Amino acid sequence: MKEEKRTHIGAYGLIIKDGRIALIKKAMGGYTGLLDLPGGGIEHTESPEETLKRELMEEAGVEVVNYELLGVSSFNLKWPYKEKDIIEDLHHIGILYKVELKDYKLKESPDGLDSNGCFFYEIDKLSSSEITPFTKFGLEKLDYKIKD
Repeated sequence: MKEEKRTHIGAYGLIIKDGRIALIKKAMGGYTGLLDLPGGGIEHTESPEETLKRELMEEAGVEVVNYELLGVSSFNLKWPYKEKDIIEDLHHIGILYKVELKDYKLKESPDGLDSNGCFFYEIDKLSSSEITPFTKFGLEKLDYKIKD
């Protein structure tokens, strides 16, 4: 199997309300089945903030009214991309924001691409094995402790 190296840069939002965080269940890619922050790849000519607003509307159905840069991190992930018969060596760079919303009603239906719906999860019940590295990184930046 051939290996392909790729870098992906995205903007992601931490939506926290009453001890709960809005997360999507990944429908595809290297993090399939894990809970992830809503967000995604920065498109050509788009600013990270524009990406944040667009992606949160697409995946979570929410309108961002305020945001604050939380941090930037990167992780490396190798996973079998079966449709192309390759192993993808992904360098994933994430720009994370803490966001406030106009309304906290989430779009729970799948987006037909990356998300199997967006739901609120109790932060103190999450474990490292069920969330993506960016989710863990963001929550720890906000001083939440995640179980191993």
